[in-house]
Amino acid sequence: MLRNTFRSKRAISISVWLIVGLCLVHGSSAADRVRIGYTSPTPNHAVLWVADVGGFLKKNGLEVEILYMPGNISLPSLLAGEIQFAQMTGALMSPARLQGADPVMLVSVQDYLDDRFVVRPNIKTPEELKGKKIGISRFGAASHMRVLNLLPRFGLSEKDVTFLQIGDTPARVVALLGNSVDASSFSPPDHLAATQAGMKILFNMRDLNIAYQGTGLVTTQKFVARNRDIARRFVKSYVEAIHAIRTNPTLSKSALAKYRKTNDEKKLEEAYQTIREIVRPKPYPSPEGFKTIFKDVSDRIPAARTANPKEFMDTSLLEELDRSGYIDGLYR
Repeated sequence: MLRNTFRSKRAISISVWLIVGLCLVHGSSAADRVRIGYTSPTPNHAVLWVADVGGFLKKNGLEVEILYMPGNISLPSLLAGEIQFAQMTGALMSPARLQGADPVMLVSVQDYLDDRFVVRPNIKTPEELKGKKIGISRFGAASHMRVLNLLPRFGLSEKDVTFLQIGDTPARVVALLGNSVDASSFSPPDHLAATQAGMKILFNMRDLNIAYQGTGLVTTQKFVARNRDIARRFVKSYVEAIHAIRTNPTLSKSALAKYRKTNDEKKLEEAYQTIREIVRPKPYPSPEGFKTIFKDVSDRIPAARTANPKEFMDTSLLEELDRSGYIDGLYR
């Protein structure tokens, strides 16, 4: 009788520990839910898309809601905590940082300007932009800020041109062809729709060799301080997605097809080559790229004159992966 009672108790004890163990395993494997916004459907946002389609976010224990949010929405949403991460340019996040907010860039996707500035055929030189209408997606978006920051290089200011909010790339192409605007800036390969219809490239911004902190992975210092492990896994997902872009065109094009909503092989190849040329295995943000932005906004925001680029980035998580040999190991 005693033996049967002992066996019964022992069986119950084992069952309890098995249930507890299963609960612990289940709890530890539950994905952390976060939200991220991206500001444009251009190829320089494809690292996020490949991280999604390639399963790298899920692999690193992240359940991510990906939202298309124009720049004038994504930054306020990030600072308000409505999203935890955002893909945006240094030019978009810097003014907020210069004025006391705490956005920081963890990973850089693009560190040189590479837009094509497309104009109507009658415009021959940048100086002839004076008095002209320039189409942008929205005020504060990349299509606005990049041109705004370049005008002084040609002896012009924002007072010399008229910026018109037109919308996304297709809308700006239509406006250009219809003579509603005289010029617009396009990320490659989106400029091809305009040039193939008779418009011309006034200049390729990449030829200007301007260090410029473009698209990157941005969060807030507050979020990193409270959720460092989540931020670490997000950075790891980006490093793995960059490796996939550099080595797996099939996966990369699948992600581009999903988020750019096209199955046109030529367009997918053009978009893939664009992002592959941009990404680097070790995607550190660019201090020189931030300095360019500071210089360009210093007249409007005096704090930019003494700003330290290192305060606008947090490379500690990327450095951890780099020092461990993980990034190098991906390419062996």
